[in-house]
Amino acid sequence: MGEACREGTHVIKRSYSDDVMRSMNQTEMNADRARWMALLAKAPPGLFASAVASFGALPDYLWLRKPEVGLAMVRARTGGTGAQFNLGEMSVTRCALRLASGEMGVAYVAGRDRGHAEKAALFDALMQSEARPRVEEIVLQPIAAALDAALCATLAQAAETKVEFMTMVRGEDA
Repeated sequence: MGEACREGTHVIKRSYSDDVMRSMNQTEMNADRARWMALLAKAPPGLFASAVASFGALPDYLWLRKPEVGLAMVRARTGGTGAQFNLGEMSVTRCALRLASGEMGVAYVAGRDRGHAEKAALFDALMQSEARPRVEEIVLQPIAAALDAALCATLAQAAETKVEFMTMVRGEDA
């Protein structure tokens, strides 16, 4: 797809040893977690369901906040730089849970899919546990690949509509 496609847009960092985790600052760990939470939230429903099924048995957990649907105000800027204005509202599903081993998972998912939010929170918690390498391989890598492919297709389609203008120089302007 040439220049229109950026390879590896949805990349997460590799698993870390305890020593590396201790040396990382909180900002780096938060950025890493934000990347995998975004992947889980944006996962196409069919692909996410198949990834969950291929993961196998899921651990027990305790609800801290059962999935609930609410509204969030979407704000925008004209041209990306102007004054903010309220674009409208969108539905969001959120939940929080704690694994039996103590890790806490949180999810915010666009739309009303309570099951998606539940599984996203569960995998968020698992990414903070010993199961992290397995979650990356079975769940996150296929989602990242699918989102990258969709982005590449969109960029390629947009590149096809690019118009290059040229101006002829007139004699007296030369």
